[in-house]
Amino acid sequence: MTHAETRIVESSSLWLIAAAPLAGAFLNGMISLIFAKKPEKAPKTISAAIAIIAAASTFVFTMMAFKELLSEESIVLKQMLWTWINAGDLNIDLGFQFDQLTAVMLTFITFVATLIHIYSVGYMHDDEGFTKFFTYLNLFLFSMIVLVLGESMTVLFVGWEGVGLCSYLLISFWYTDPEKAEAGKKAFITNRIGDAGFLIAMFVVFGAVGTLSFSEIQGKAEFVTAGIATIACIAMLVGASGKSAQLPLYVWLPDAMAGPTPVSALIHAATMVTAGVYLVARTHFLFAMSPVASTVVAIVGALTALFAATIALAQYDIKKVLAYSTVSQLGFMFLGVGVGAYNAGIFHVMTHAFFKACLFLGAGSVIHALHHEQDIRHMGGLLKKIPVTAITFLVAWVAIAGIPPFAGFFSKDEILWKTIATENHVIPWLPYALFGIGVFTAMLTAFYMTRLIVLTFFGSYRGHAHHISEHAIMTVPLVLLAILSIVGGFVGVPHALGGHNMFEHFLMPVVGVSMPEAHNVDHSAELPLMGLSVGVALLGILGAFYAFLWNPAFGGKIASAAGGFKKLLENKWYVDELYEALILGPIRKIADWVSFKFVDFMVIDGFVNGLGPFAYAVGDRLKLLQNGKVRMYLAYIFAGVAFLLIDLLIVRS
Repeated sequence: MTHAETRIVESSSLWLIAAAPLAGAFLNGMISLIFAKKPEKAPKTISAAIAIIAAASTFVFTMMAFKELLSEESIVLKQMLWTWINAGDLNIDLGFQFDQLTAVMLTFITFVATLIHIYSVGYMHDDEGFTKFFTYLNLFLFSMIVLVLGESMTVLFVGWEGVGLCSYLLISFWYTDPEKAEAGKKAFITNRIGDAGFLIAMFVVFGAVGTLSFSEIQGKAEFVTAGIATIACIAMLVGASGKSAQLPLYVWLPDAMAGPTPVSALIHAATMVTAGVYLVARTHFLFAMSPVASTVVAIVGALTALFAATIALAQYDIKKVLAYSTVSQLGFMFLGVGVGAYNAGIFHVMTHAFFKACLFLGAGSVIHALHHEQDIRHMGGLLKKIPVTAITFLVAWVAIAGIPPFAGFFSKDEILWKTIATENHVIPWLPYALFGIGVFTAMLTAFYMTRLIVLTFFGSYRGHAHHISEHAIMTVPLVLLAILSIVGGFVGVPHALGGHNMFEHFLMPVVGVSMPEAHNVDHSAELPLMGLSVGVALLGILGAFYAFLWNPAFGGKIASAAGGFKKLLENKWYVDELYEALILGPIRKIADWVSFKFVDFMVIDGFVNGLGPFAYAVGDRLKLLQNGKVRMYLAYIFAGVAFLLIDLLIVRS
């Protein structure tokens, strides 16, 4: 189905989807202000109810729009609220659109976000900033909704900046801790670098077609040359790499673990990090015009997936393991959209939201039960102590490992199949290399996630916490997310397994098929390739069980033999140190010189200290005019009169 066959239907209710969380943020913000001096006195029950109702209402309004979208064939819902900017040829309307891509994104975003809101009631119950936390949480959800609903790049950018701001507020929520405050600042600044790329892309696109509306850009695609498309897409990739934590701008995401665990779940599963993948999918018609840019996207995604997976192998903080897992899985998504499999990339965005939210909330339940212990070396044996958390965590573990019939299997294998089945006219052999990287990364994923669950839930307890128990309200979202981690993939069962891939067909009107499959690919090879993917995942699982549970002495020998390489992975390839030495350090020195040596010392101090000598010098020159000689005074008067006469007689005549 092409863009031309789609009919636009005006809707009057799309604004409600965004209005609900904005209203929740406003009401809780007012409560926070009223109780600013005594936050512990704020009515927590009322605040929680407002936030949860706001999030749940957003999900309901999304379902209403979804129903309206399905009521007729080949339609897109749009609502223009008002003209935002009208200056000369520049006319930007504040408008929303709801198509199949929007429907998929908002359905899982609003549902998962609602579960995270419910979970947060138990997790943040004893925190003084309870009401403020829910204010930020609702505002975060509002920003992500604006990002996805935006009818133009401009409106999307408003939501884009909104999630960046909210991530800063939530990551550094416990800002009295310098480390947490620094993590928030790091996320904010790193994303600003990416945002500069997105802005450049907007300028390039507007310069080429004179509009920033997605539908109008697609309609005027013939005016965009391949070179312009490449520049715009590479710039957008910079922006997407910032938000979705791809090389080289991934460094903020692991540090984002400094925030409360519900924030980690919201950022990693339902909101911010999916924004970059969504941007590429939403502007797929531009990327389809630039094979070079699409190739770069695929390469960046594959390398990020592998790079982050290696780091996750050697981390001991339960949230850090999951953080690098997120970076790696986002790499898979970029690999998918990079090879033109936009539906597969978005499919993995959705399934990942289910099992990653379950994993993060499960990690939060573990941390909460162990009184804020996060080191997996001090855990173990928790399967019997917190059974609901453990079982749901294990379900999500199988899903992310890519074992059928769990959700992660279908989406990951769809990406791997499209990677090897799609031609690349820029680098012909690249599909095979990318597929190999993807399969190897899948094995690493299964290995490090199995290592995580073994050290956390199996064996004997190695910690010191007493009275280990799980909070009832925190387990409800875990159960629902675990169920979705099991059944969420059935909407995309491929034809090779006898399914109809409903997910792909549903998204076809929006993303279509932008890149042709290779003519020499035999579709009967899809099943053996699936078997290969599952086989390496099982190999990773069995290897981790053997090394960390069945024969830990052997695992210890391997770790000792790894020696320096293990230390390299533990220290995350020293990328932060490299950035500090090559970029941050020099910039900081230049800034110190400019601010102190130049601005402070030369400009400010120079101005203040120079006033006295300057006044003395001026006075010294002016006193020559007052020398007490009458002849000199008469000469000055004569010169003045002569000047006036010349002005009157010559110039003015």
